[in-house]
Amino acid sequence: MSDSAGTRLVTVETTPQGVATIRLQRPPMNALNRQLQEELRDAAAQVAGDADVRAVVIYGGEKVFAAGADVKEFAAQDHAFMSRDANRLTSAFDALARIPKPVVAAVTGYALGGGCELALTADFRISADNARWGQPEILLGIIPGAGGTQRLPRLVGPARAKDLIYTGRFVDAAEALEIGLVDAVVPASEVYTTAVEMAQKFAKGPALAIAAAKQAIDGGLDGDLASGLRLESTLFASLFATEDRAIGVQSFLDNGPGKARFT
Repeated sequence: MSDSAGTRLVTVETTPQGVATIRLQRPPMNALNRQLQEELRDAAAQVAGDADVRAVVIYGGEKVFAAGADVKEFAAQDHAFMSRDANRLTSAFDALARIPKPVVAAVTGYALGGGCELALTADFRISADNARWGQPEILLGIIPGAGGTQRLPRLVGPARAKDLIYTGRFVDAAEALEIGLVDAVVPASEVYTTAVEMAQKFAKGPALAIAAAKQAIDGGLDGDLASGLRLESTLFASLFATEDRAIGVQSFLDNGPGKARFT
């Protein structure tokens, strides 16, 4: 999908080490219009289905991750339209969250509103030391609509999520780290390389086992403990049919832990 000028707003590039970068390219602020949302969905399907991709980085560029929704685009949209369209937006972001591979968000500048929700779809978030985070939708008289009311409290706890969502205030990188919204804070010039290095570490691991671990953790959070334990048990057993399990066990027996080279 491209705009009227034929310009793609999301690109995917993969390194020989198996790390794919999903990059937003809608300057100056990477406002998340409908086209960009749908291209993110397409990118998620692309990396999920590519066996050569072992880990993923979501990146908005050196200056900004994503400053939120394109307010001009939805300003004229009414209740009837949004009742039909809201599920499309949610499912686009959910496609990113369900990528069966480790995903790292590399965040510079602003991650606000939909930009924060986009980062929340990743497994890990690397933040620039000058980045600003927040869910300011309440200032427009609305609430987050792409996962913010669900993924944020699961990550930082309900009270902190309510504080951010009720007030719409921005938090700096230091506070984001303190409350668990981000996993590391580095200088802005090092955000992307740090995220790629983290992704490369995961890319060396057993892809099917990592996918199973992600499915078990994320699926378990959606239900009660008993259901999560049943899911874990099923996925655990399924890995005994994989070549990586045979490689890992034999390597452990022959050479000790941590030396297996998975296929």
